[in-house]
Amino acid sequence: MMIYLLAGRLRTAAGEATLMCSIAIGLLCPVAVAPLHAEIEMVAVPTERDPAYHWWPKITIPQGWHHERNASVEYSLNALAPDGFTFDDAPTVMYAKAVAKARELDVKSLQMFIKKDLDAVRANPGVEIKEVQRLTTADGKRLRSFTFFPKKNGTWDRVAYGEEGTFYLIFTVSSHTLGGYQSAGKAYQAMVGRYVEKPAKSSGGATPKH
Repeated sequence: MMIYLLAGRLRTAAGEATLMCSIAIGLLCPVAVAPLHAEIEMVAVPTERDPAYHWWPKITIPQGWHHERNASVEYSLNALAPDGFTFDDAPTVMYAKAVAKARELDVKSLQMFIKKDLDAVRANPGVEIKEVQRLTTADGKRLRSFTFFPKKNGTWDRVAYGEEGTFYLIFTVSSHTLGGYQSAGKAYQAMVGRYVEKPAKSSGGATPKH
C-alpha cells in the first residue's frame, strides 16, 4: 500500500482508497511536546513495557455518529463512524487528528504542512485536488479545506487543516461513494464548526511523550 503520512490517505497501489487513516511512523519513539494548548484528548494504552500515548482533537460528535475508541487508538486519531457501523466497515467515516509539531521538524508553518501533504497526494495521478470554501471553527478560525476526488476509482475525501498551540490539526471526511460523501457534508461541517480551542493555562502543564 501507498501511505500518505499527513492527511493519512491509505491507498492501494492502484490508487483505490481502502481507509482514510493516519499512521504515525515510530509511535514508540519518545518525543517531548510542549504543554497542550488545543482541546486535545490524550489516552494512555498499557503495553508490555511502558504505556503508549495517543492524542487527538476533542470534538463534539454530530448526531447520527459515534466515537470508535479501538480505531482511534489503533490509528492515533479521533475516529467517527455512522451509527450502525464500525470505523472499519463504514462506507463513510470522519476523523480528527492532531500532529505534534515536534514530529515535523522540516515543517515551519501550517502552510508548509499543507503543501507537504498536497505534494504527497499529487504523487497519485488518479486523485484530483481542489481547494474549496474554508470552514470556520467555534473559535472563528477559518481553516483551509481541500477535496480529493478520484478520477476513476477511489474515495471522495475532504480535509480541513488548522493549528492550535503545539499541534497541526486535520479534520477529514472520506467516503467510498460520492453520494455518501455528500450525505455526510452537514455532519462534517458540524464536526469542524463545533471545534473550540481549550484556553491555555497560566502555568505548568504535563509534557507528554509519544
